[in-house]
Amino acid sequence: MEDPEIQYGALVKTGLKMGVRKGWSGFVWMMKIVLPISLLTALLDWSGWIGRLDFLLTPVMGFLHLPPAAALPLLIGMLANIYGAIAAMVVLPLNEGQMTLIGIFLLMAHNLIQEGIIQGKSGINPVKATLFRIITASVTVMIVGPWLVSGPAATAAAGALPPIHLPFADMLWHWLQTTAILCFKIFLIIMFIMTLLETMKFLDWINYIVRFFSPLLKLMGLDAKVGLLWMTAIIFGLAYGGAVIVEEAKAEHLSKEDLEMLHLSIGINHSMVEDPPLFISVGLNAFWLYIPRIVVAVITVHLIRLWYRFRRYRSKSIKKPL
Repeated sequence: MEDPEIQYGALVKTGLKMGVRKGWSGFVWMMKIVLPISLLTALLDWSGWIGRLDFLLTPVMGFLHLPPAAALPLLIGMLANIYGAIAAMVVLPLNEGQMTLIGIFLLMAHNLIQEGIIQGKSGINPVKATLFRIITASVTVMIVGPWLVSGPAATAAAGALPPIHLPFADMLWHWLQTTAILCFKIFLIIMFIMTLLETMKFLDWINYIVRFFSPLLKLMGLDAKVGLLWMTAIIFGLAYGGAVIVEEAKAEHLSKEDLEMLHLSIGINHSMVEDPPLFISVGLNAFWLYIPRIVVAVITVHLIRLWYRFRRYRSKSIKKPL
């Protein structure tokens, strides 16, 4: 009979090898998306086109309980990232309530181009995923707005600091530096997640972990099978979660409905460790940055799951002979 320690070591070694292989595959897949999209976004930002497009959002600012000036940070956040949006937001004449609404919206609907493509490549229609994020973010802000904003909204961006326009070479160098750091971070996280995931699979630990998170996943309206993928996106974000989801989807462990429910949930409720503190650092209330989108994720996923059940029931009723 084989020594249990030797058998355990062999399983760990096999899991690590498989994890490294899948981790590298996921990293290469991510780079094919991140590099061109981040460069395109940097070029658009440098050219000034993002700033010129704020007129697209200005007409709807009133519905979101925000002044026209808020269109710029919203647009930057939706097309680029939260960092740029905060940089634009803090120089505008906005009160705490208005900045909180911007924070709520962008935590649910930021970096839509890149993350939409990632979601599209990992199990859901990218247009559907992106529209879902925009609509849920808008509805959430419209609902919580009256509790956060009182009095007339600021109507202009007077006093805003002029944007700093870097020379093209400096912009490109800055992009190379920030992208290299991002790629290194993505590499480390994906490798860690995939090697850990594969090792736990070979050691048969997955069932215990899934069982532990089952009550929370049930509350979120998700199947227990997506537990680790959900935790990955919640902690690390959509980019890293997407790469892991792709590898799991290849193994055909998840149904199309499970994947869609997962994507809709993490689309509006991800990167809970890194993103909200960015807004908290400028003095915004943590309650409003966390609770509304968690509640919205729970409600919307349960409603969509009910719709799927109704559709299946209706389909069976139609096919049933009289």
